[in-house]
Amino acid sequence: MPIPIHDPNHAPGGALKRLPLLKAAVAFIAAVCLCLCGLLFLQLEQSRRHDVESARIASANLTRAMAQQAQDTFLQADLVLASLADWIQDDGFGPSTRPRLHQIFARRVQSLEQLHGLFLFDKNGHWVVTSFERLHRGPGVADRDYFKFHQQNASLIAHVGPAVPSRQNGEWIIPVSRRLNDPKGNFQGVLLAGIKMSYFDQFFKSFNIDDQGEMALALSDGTLLARRPFDEAQIGRPLADEYVYEHQHASMGAGDTDLRPSSDGIVRLHGHRHLQAYPLVVTAAMSEQAILAGWYDRAFQSSLIVALVVLGVCLFGWVFVRQVRNSERIEADLRKAQEALELIATHDSLTGLANRRLFERALDIEFGRGARQRSSLSLIMLDIDFFKRYNDTYGHVAGDHCLAEVAKVLKACCHRKADLAVRYGGEEFAVLLPDTNLHGAMALAEQIRRSVIDKHITHSASPSGYLTVSLGCYAFVPSSLDSTEVFIQRTDAALYQAKHSGRNCVAALSREGAFDALERSDR
Repeated sequence: MPIPIHDPNHAPGGALKRLPLLKAAVAFIAAVCLCLCGLLFLQLEQSRRHDVESARIASANLTRAMAQQAQDTFLQADLVLASLADWIQDDGFGPSTRPRLHQIFARRVQSLEQLHGLFLFDKNGHWVVTSFERLHRGPGVADRDYFKFHQQNASLIAHVGPAVPSRQNGEWIIPVSRRLNDPKGNFQGVLLAGIKMSYFDQFFKSFNIDDQGEMALALSDGTLLARRPFDEAQIGRPLADEYVYEHQHASMGAGDTDLRPSSDGIVRLHGHRHLQAYPLVVTAAMSEQAILAGWYDRAFQSSLIVALVVLGVCLFGWVFVRQVRNSERIEADLRKAQEALELIATHDSLTGLANRRLFERALDIEFGRGARQRSSLSLIMLDIDFFKRYNDTYGHVAGDHCLAEVAKVLKACCHRKADLAVRYGGEEFAVLLPDTNLHGAMALAEQIRRSVIDKHITHSASPSGYLTVSLGCYAFVPSSLDSTEVFIQRTDAALYQAKHSGRNCVAALSREGAFDALERSDR
């Protein structure tokens, strides 16, 4: 009587045999779904960054146009004040000249649409001449900031002060003023040009920004002069608490910030630019909702498509698992396919470098080629210093990121196609260098060491405070009497000597393997 394949007392025993394959199938389906989701995430993140970068460019162009217009506006007013100041210095502003001054003031205001009016005040702040038909008879302007500024400062250059309501008719204006002196250089009065705040409001409205966007003109210290949307309560308020003034030095010409909440809770991208000729800054802010409106639509469509694909993969997997349960032949075929995939898996999934299997295969090939052509073969082995402490301090996720960063350095330093960068195991890496002598290997090793330092990866558990690596080099011309094991052992011995010498260095072992022939670069 033949021995039964299955235990007669436990009929479902076949399911136990298929259980590992079923788990592998489920894991594979889950991995495919995760990969699809990961690719979706990467695609959406790249698309989002593109949209944000496009918004940065648009913000830079917007602030540039705003700054140019603002500078032209103030420059025109300043030129008017300069010409009037020269005329007044020559002819004075006595009773006989005031009618003519009034006519000149009126013509200047008519020629510049941004001007609310021109005003002349004596040294006591009393009204002398204006561009309006009737001279204001109310209190003077001795209490105004711009008047006090010129009383206390001998400078004759134009001064831009905080926005104020005009005492002529109550309209909000931005004062641009100049000091007037008598022939002896004493304070004689103030010449003022009032720029309409409504002019900037109309100018801001000419730009197409979203309803939640903001545009503003302010003094370099953050004092608000004009704003869209207009809010009278905000005028004159210091904006020092705003992000752009916290993180951008006033001497900078232009800049922008990341998307972050504003004081009203709306997430915006802020851009600013300082005027070259005046202590003013223009700012523009676009809301995240407007910047990413198209991205949200694409994200929804892509997510829907991926969700349908994932659903299809899951349904296919369910059918596949049922087929596995019903057919041992399919199970065997899938195992063979899995083994075939394992044979062709030659790269490390975390770092993207070649794995040990590919390294051993390439080493055998290069050994044979080097023996035939009598060419030098070099090997660099490197180890991340205090990596266990790094994992203990920052966690394994950060450790994986650290390994990936070191792998990027290796890829960037290996320029030749024949060079092979390998993740040898754990935190240990190797670089196989055909047709390279010891000097060339040490030069590349030193380049790798410095490149890792230049990454400035913080490692508080390391004596240097940053992530470093130790490297060992060995080179020789292989022959039929040499073995790959000895080649690796000698390179590993050089690595050990580098670590024994204090880490963060490059060490090389002589052809004879004597440590007294050690060469080490300066740390």
